[in-house]
Amino acid sequence: MKKYKYLVAGAAVVCALAGQITESLAQRRPNTRFAPYSSVSFGVGTSTYYGDLAGYGNPIKSTFTLPRWNVGIGYTRQFTPHFAARAAFTWARITGDDYKYNKNAISNSPVIEEDLIYYVRNLHFRNDIKEFALTGIYNFIEDGRNSNVRAKFTPYLFGGIALVAHSPQARTPYNESSADSSQRWVKLQPLHTEGQGQPGRDKPYSLVTAAIPVGIGFRYMINENFNVGVEIGYRYTFTDYLDDVGGGYAPAGALQGLAQQLGSRREEVFAARTKKHPNRYDVLVQKFQASDAATQAALSDLLTSPNQQRGADGILNDGYLLTNFSIHYIIPGKIKCPPIK
Repeated sequence: MKKYKYLVAGAAVVCALAGQITESLAQRRPNTRFAPYSSVSFGVGTSTYYGDLAGYGNPIKSTFTLPRWNVGIGYTRQFTPHFAARAAFTWARITGDDYKYNKNAISNSPVIEEDLIYYVRNLHFRNDIKEFALTGIYNFIEDGRNSNVRAKFTPYLFGGIALVAHSPQARTPYNESSADSSQRWVKLQPLHTEGQGQPGRDKPYSLVTAAIPVGIGFRYMINENFNVGVEIGYRYTFTDYLDDVGGGYAPAGALQGLAQQLGSRREEVFAARTKKHPNRYDVLVQKFQASDAATQAALSDLLTSPNQQRGADGILNDGYLLTNFSIHYIIPGKIKCPPIK
């Protein structure tokens, strides 16, 4: 019996030691559960418009012809090592100009290029867009268990939904013979430049629309508190009127005053958006004089016919591309003190 007593006592000691060792290892074992964290960001970048005045058919030219700026702030919540959600506000300016976009399309050939139609159209605009977007983010490289051990370099995809407020504007015509040749930017939607709201015409377009933002980005960890990031994203909107151009010219006599002047700018001598007021008619006169009778008739029709299509009459709505360089501040999580025994 005694040897059994010693055996039982030894087993008890071994079990006690094993329990202490197991508890000690459990306390030292890292917590593998992910701790969600948040960050706030500020960024600046470029904005590029695509639509009736900068076609989707030539994306490289449209991207680099008239880039403008954007600024934005955001709040991001990292829920898992791979997935996050972001709420962001962006203020972006976009612009388009028939003269700038199409002036190089005019050649000495007597054949009228497709772009000449839009060069003759002579429209332009600018639009300050206010965008509020909710997007989901997928990180290709997973974070560590908390914000202090997040991935050093993280490429990601994003997509979501956005609400966009906008109001296109254009410069008033330039008249060098006038005593007051100054120009001003005016809002185009209230002028109904395509005869919107009149019998047989579309209703006035809304200044608030939805958009679908999609894109890619790269994020780099500087230290425990800061990231820097680069992002490029396209927004496809649910309107064809970021540029105030979508349908045909208003019927003859339907518009008066400033609305008539800005609705059809085909016979303006100057390209109004540019401050130097280049004389675009010099190019048209040279083209006209070097052309045959059929080409001259076609040019005359472009300038005078009320039946010409004002918009590109495409199947795609307007959109814009944003690039963004940002800095992110990681909001510190709660500090958990060890229990006192």
